[in-house]
Amino acid sequence: MEGEKIENFIPHLSFDCVIFGFNGTALKILILEYHDTKLFALPGGFVGKNQSLQDAVQRGVKERTGLDQVYLDQFQVFGSLERSDSEAMKQILQASNEDLEKNKWMLDRFITVGYYALINYEEVTLVPDRFSDSITWYALDELPALMMDHNQIVEKALTTLRRNIDEKIVGMNLLPKRFTMKQLQNVYEAILSQPLRRTTFQRKMLSMDILQRHEKLFTGTAHKAPYLYSFK
Repeated sequence: MEGEKIENFIPHLSFDCVIFGFNGTALKILILEYHDTKLFALPGGFVGKNQSLQDAVQRGVKERTGLDQVYLDQFQVFGSLERSDSEAMKQILQASNEDLEKNKWMLDRFITVGYYALINYEEVTLVPDRFSDSITWYALDELPALMMDHNQIVEKALTTLRRNIDEKIVGMNLLPKRFTMKQLQNVYEAILSQPLRRTTFQRKMLSMDILQRHEKLFTGTAHKAPYLYSFK
C-alpha cells in the first residue's frame, strides 16, 4: 500500500489473507518474500478509517493478484501477545529504505483478521508489494517458515476450509462453469489432501442437490464420455 500514514488507518488493526490457488490438480498458497531479509509472510494490509474491512481485503487481494470479486471468507481474529515482532518489522522497513520515524506505528502490536481466498492460480498476474522482492505460489508441503504467527494462520485457514468445504464449494470459483465429476473430485482431494472413492464421492455430491447435469463431454477417445455439471 503506497503512502502509509497512521492518520489514514485504524490503529493496531490489520488483515492477513491466505490465498489458496488451484489449477485443477494442486492446491497452493501465495507467499511474499520481503526485500533482503529472508522473511516470508502472507499478503496483508491495513484498514482505512473510511473503508470497510471487507473492502480493504478485496483491495489487497486485487493488488496482489489483479482479480476482482474474489471469494473471501473471514475465519478468525488473531490477537495473542506473542504475535507481534517489532524487530522483524524494523528489518523490513530498513531493507526497503523506509523512514523508521515516520513508520514507527508499524512496529506496534497489531490484532489481525484472517481471511482466506480461493482462486485459479493460472488466471492471476502476481504483483509483490513495495516491501517485497517476490510473490510466489508454494505447495502445501513446501511452505517456508513464515514470520510471526503466519504459519498458524495458514493451518487455521486450511482447517476451516476443510471443515466447510461442502458449504463453500459453490462459491470457490476454482472450476470452469461446466466441469466433470472428476474435476470436482480433484478439488476435494487437493483440499482434503487425501484420495476419495469415486462412486462414494459421486453419490454424495448428487445427494447434496447443488449440481445441474448437462450434456456429455465427448473427447473422441475410447473412454466412456463423462457428463458435464454446473452449480445450481
